Amino acid sequence: MRDMNQFLRPLLRAAAIATAALAAGGVQAAAPGITGTTGTNGPAFDLIAKDGYISQPDGASIYTWGYGCNTAPGGFVPATVAGASCPTGSMQLPGPTLVVNQGDTVTVTLHNGLPPAAGNTSILFPGFNVSAAVVSPCTGTADGVLTTEAPNGCAVTYTFVASTPGTHSYYSGTQGDLQVEMGLYGALIVLPNTGNNVPTAYQKLVGGPDTCHGAGSGKLPNGHPDYRLAAAAFDHPEACYDREYLFQLSEMDPRIHSQAQAQSGTLCTVPTGCMVIDTEPYHPAYFLVNGRSMPDDMDPNYAPQYPHQPYNGNPHMHPGELTLLRIIGQGRMQHPLHEHANHVRVLARDGNLLLTSNSSTPNAPANLAGPLLFTTTTTPGQTIDGIFQYTAKGLNWDVYGHGSKNGVAVTTDVCNPDVNGYYTTGSNPPALITAPNYFEWCADHNKALEEHPFGQVGSGGPVTLPDANILTNGAWYSGSPYLGPDANARSVGPTPIPPFGTIANDPGSEAGFAFMWHSHNEREITTNNIFPGGMMMMMLVDPWVFLINESN
Repeated sequence: MRDMNQFLRPLLRAAAIATAALAAGGVQAAAPGITGTTGTNGPAFDLIAKDGYISQPDGASIYTWGYGCNTAPGGFVPATVAGASCPTGSMQLPGPTLVVNQGDTVTVTLHNGLPPAAGNTSILFPGFNVSAAVVSPCTGTADGVLTTEAPNGCAVTYTFVASTPGTHSYYSGTQGDLQVEMGLYGALIVLPNTGNNVPTAYQKLVGGPDTCHGAGSGKLPNGHPDYRLAAAAFDHPEACYDREYLFQLSEMDPRIHSQAQAQSGTLCTVPTGCMVIDTEPYHPAYFLVNGRSMPDDMDPNYAPQYPHQPYNGNPHMHPGELTLLRIIGQGRMQHPLHEHANHVRVLARDGNLLLTSNSSTPNAPANLAGPLLFTTTTTPGQTIDGIFQYTAKGLNWDVYGHGSKNGVAVTTDVCNPDVNGYYTTGSNPPALITAPNYFEWCADHNKALEEHPFGQVGSGGPVTLPDANILTNGAWYSGSPYLGPDANARSVGPTPIPPFGTIANDPGSEAGFAFMWHSHNEREITTNNIFPGGMMMMMLVDPWVFLINESN
């Protein structure tokens, strides 16, 4: 039904029209990043801190600092995402996502290309034992409060062993109230030492679906492109996933950025810089997901209109897929990200798995102990790895539109429940993973909406279908409550459901559901106090027959 919360539809109409291409075409997201060149001991990254400008949906151009590529990276991942770039000598916000393997000895060289008035700069890699040294021909040391710093025009190298898998942050350790606010932060993803293989000790649940499969072939078991960085987030049998997305949440106070811009040309040779900037009181007006605000965060990765904001935020999945969320708090405020349609099962915080001992089965892997969260609230600098799964369980109608029309079955699809009640490879007989209704909740099979008096007392139904004569369709509304390219044709009632494909959706190719993912702090879903904007995006659900394209 490519539909969002009904109360939001009129308010988001203008934004939806501006982003019509998003609904009509593929949605690009994944967790794109760069790999290091081959160094003496392991992957090496050559970064630079520079100033530049980012754009906002209100038309503002914000003076910003950020990390970027000083020289070309070793490569881009995932390989299935085309059009990747990291222009040399240029900043980006957030900084390049660094992707390494567990156990790698990682070297990061940082060049200070900020205006001289900014003074020294640096990078912190929380959770790792880091050694640092100023690069020749610069001499002496630049000992900061938290780490070795790079003087203006100089460089410093940081070396550490990527001992802990999972999602990590990196950010400036110099004048954090100013430099992190200005945009000096990024993400580090450490892939587990299982590589492309499924975790050790993984065993398929008897009567359950296959939930783990290797990576590296570029294809998922159903033949669709594979955009994962690895087979699992951790070497744990319950850490497998099918898709992954990175969300870096931050905010900006334009007053601070304006002060920095005004003083950026000041002549200065002082290591601490010569800028005099009031970072308090703090009143952010821009709230960012991966450096963009809604609706910009729903445009593709590496979109040319955002040369310094390469990463988007727009999750897209099939029912039943295990989706890994990598969430980082990159600003100075907490941000309660709310994922509509299900809770998030937390795997780890700051790369540390949340586990409890398994005393009932000696030598078995410890059980996951992470909570199910209604909102994934990020403390500044904290990271969360979690699994999200959309299932349609409990909706009390058949989202695939099975049923009969004038006494004749609309489709011949079957739904044999597995031990958990879904139609999967664990069903008897097993479902084909290419089945149009794979992972259907079988208790709702053949419960077409039009066959039940939904919305009436005692009906047990969740909704009242809108009157087609008075409904105002928006660009995000397909008119169909069913998943699938032939969703409209599967109307089984005497009165046709509202026509779909009115603005953005091609009725012959795609019909899915859209759920708003957003900050639960209402001000953070505005841009410069105008709604909608800020930390908001749409999570899209499409049937398994629809190929999700995360490549440009």
